Amino acid sequence: METMKTIILAGGAGTRLSEETVVRPKPMVEIGGRPILWHILSIFAAHGHRDFIVACGYKGELIKEFFTRFALHAGDIVVEMKTGKVTVESNRSPDWRVALVDTGMATQTGGRLLRLKSRVNTGTFMMTYGDSVADIVIPALLAFHRSHGRLATITAVRPPARFGGIVFDGDRVAQFSEKPQIGEGWINGGFMVLEPGVIDYITGDDTVFERGPLERLATDRQLMAYRHTGFWQPMDTLREKNLLENMWQDGTAPWKVW
Repeated sequence: METMKTIILAGGAGTRLSEETVVRPKPMVEIGGRPILWHILSIFAAHGHRDFIVACGYKGELIKEFFTRFALHAGDIVVEMKTGKVTVESNRSPDWRVALVDTGMATQTGGRLLRLKSRVNTGTFMMTYGDSVADIVIPALLAFHRSHGRLATITAVRPPARFGGIVFDGDRVAQFSEKPQIGEGWINGGFMVLEPGVIDYITGDDTVFERGPLERLATDRQLMAYRHTGFWQPMDTLREKNLLENMWQDGTAPWKVW
């Protein structure tokens, strides 16, 4: 098992997906009957990374319950009714180590990382968001990070077009395309590789990692971007949740690399 730790930021309330997140944290919203968080861990595990830290916050108890009960649900069980002893047989659970850590209800992304400092201060680690999937090749991302020797690498992606693109000829639609990605502009898609030194850029619970720390790392020439031109999709809205669900049901989910 790869010993490098991977942090999943899973503490936000996901207010733009309120149809789902009123009853569960956003990372527990299901695609194909499994939480999107499970899909994200599966992406990393497919490349040999199975040591995870989930930074919990909003409704974090539901994330803890899911992993606590996973072995029971994944395998066959025998219950000794008199004693209450439960034996899991033919356990089909994955070989993952998952630390579920309460990082506070209102803590910002940087603050959540700061609270995990003692768990990742021994070497390079990865971090991503609990609501986005991609067909990213983790070994290539790590190789890029190691090649430049800076403190931080973020994965740059082109955001998916939310609406169909129209090309006009007068009032006639000359071309209509539901493009999967727009042709210009790069944004932070998560899937970061970080050195412990980045934590020195965080001041407290209210630090938004994407603002102060990443901005200062860039100023200090310590921030590099790995360009991912393949599939990347966040799950910010019900429309996007349904898009991912349809891909999974059609057997065309690009992020299913396991």
